[in-house]
Amino acid sequence: MFFFTKMQATGNDFIIINEIENEINYSYKLFAKFLCDRHFSIGGDGVILLEKSDVADFKMRILNQDGTEAEMCGNGIRCLGKYIYEKGLIDSDNISIETKSGIKNLLLKIEGNTVVEVKVNMGNYELNYEKIPVYFNGIENGRIMIEGIEVFPISIGNPHAVCFVNDLDSIDIEKVGKLIENFKYFPNRTNVEFVKLLNEDRIKIRVWERGVGETNSCGTGACAAAAISHLKKSTKDELIVELKGGNLKVNIKDDVELIGGAECVFEGKIKL
Repeated sequence: MFFFTKMQATGNDFIIINEIENEINYSYKLFAKFLCDRHFSIGGDGVILLEKSDVADFKMRILNQDGTEAEMCGNGIRCLGKYIYEKGLIDSDNISIETKSGIKNLLLKIEGNTVVEVKVNMGNYELNYEKIPVYFNGIENGRIMIEGIEVFPISIGNPHAVCFVNDLDSIDIEKVGKLIENFKYFPNRTNVEFVKLLNEDRIKIRVWERGVGETNSCGTGACAAAAISHLKKSTKDELIVELKGGNLKVNIKDDVELIGGAECVFEGKIKL
């Protein structure tokens, strides 16, 4: 019997399992695929495992809906920060969390005993295509062309491909998102962001997440879109990013900061 907490951040939903208290003796891939099934199980975009860490306050592992493991998740880590504090696992508004893409530091905005907002220091973005990684030698001005589509690769601890469009509603996101996600240039596949510029301090995006499909929101995707918009389209270094599930704030200064809320949807226990 496993106890779980279902949480969401701008519509990106996760099943949180405290693995410090619940030892998992199953295949992680099968475990995540089962829990994320929206028809026969809890349902979610991914599973977040809370573990002990030797180098930070806690450790996060994020499993995608298809059972693959991601390096980092901006919405998921905000959910986990709220979970950790409100479950009484730490008595501080500063939390360090170990991830596959390094240690991330969270600053919690607390009202009463409730976490109402989480600021995540995401570190710096990476444009070096060998480190993203992208296997392609012909990148010009930070872009590559895929089937006639202009794509800007970037890493925010995990790989992203940013595309600028004039009309978000007309995109066949399943067709184009799947094409770019699995294109031969990306050895680890990639997340894909379709970006519409609204003004110098606001953008709107749709997200195709690696291993999931289109989601209501993606925290690292919002950061990737904001960073490329700032670099290529001269938007401000503080941006509001509109997503299907709500808005996020992204600051691009020395490091990238992601700011937004998170909510508990429900809690329960499930027999496997």
